[in-house]
Amino acid sequence: MNKRVYGVIGISSIMANWNADFSGLPKTISDGRTFGSDKALKYPMKKMWENEGKKVLYIKSMRLSDDGTALIPRTLKERYEQIFNVKDLSKSKDPMEILKNLMSAVDVKNFGATFAESGSNISITGAVQIGQGFNKYEDTQPEEQQILSPFRESKKDDKKDDKKNSTLGTKIVSNEAHYFYPFVINPLAYKELIEFGATDGYTEEDYENFRKAALVSATSFATNAKEGCENEFAMFVETTIDTYLPNLSEYITFEKGESKNVISLECKELLSSFGDRIQKIDVYYNPYTTVLKGTDETMKLYDIRTQKEV
Repeated sequence: MNKRVYGVIGISSIMANWNADFSGLPKTISDGRTFGSDKALKYPMKKMWENEGKKVLYIKSMRLSDDGTALIPRTLKERYEQIFNVKDLSKSKDPMEILKNLMSAVDVKNFGATFAESGSNISITGAVQIGQGFNKYEDTQPEEQQILSPFRESKKDDKKDDKKNSTLGTKIVSNEAHYFYPFVINPLAYKELIEFGATDGYTEEDYENFRKAALVSATSFATNAKEGCENEFAMFVETTIDTYLPNLSEYITFEKGESKNVISLECKELLSSFGDRIQKIDVYYNPYTTVLKGTDETMKLYDIRTQKEV
């Protein structure tokens, strides 16, 4: 692929918890602003690719313990051996074979990898780099829900202390949040690996895999905490290989309108200043819930639900 791609991925969270900290609350920085980490966005992408039958290395998978009494997560070595049909990684003495295997995994091809196993120490900078997704809705508030379990808690050691009532649990969500993640795709990241013969580089097919996941993976990933999270916006700006754009999420604002949300693009002047080095601009949004402002004739607009042109 002989171009760079800059863009933004927007995730809405309605009575859901897109990315919690260890206390269960939506993640915030020191000034109180809510954000989602890049890992929160990458995980649904990886699950979508895995469900499609693609090789995904860096994702949690389980196996039975050696004594067969418990389910435990696989180590990185075990996961590698599983997806690449390798009997024993420690006996593999060919670093090029390991490198080629790593680059055949869709998550590594996009996001890179740090692989330090069995004498191999390989670091791959991914062609796709995703920043932190800051919430741009000012009235976001955490909501705590009490949950009643259908079972009482029993203490096996002391029958006299058995509780008479069902246990309580807690579920924490945001009333509403709208996260906007910046990203950049630089195919030159794999220039040296191409020279080694480890990969054919970041291709148009790789880009399409990422693009599809960027449009629907959050919507398709319905866990208890993530139900209510959806892909609501995406922008892809394709440029010449030697064009360098700033963080585009800083040029996007979000506000609540009377009947629909309003997403405003404030990057029109910035992008026009690059002239013909900007090759293509595609913008996806949900016209049912959102009014899009700040567009012009250079942008193609699509319905993010159907991927059809608006």
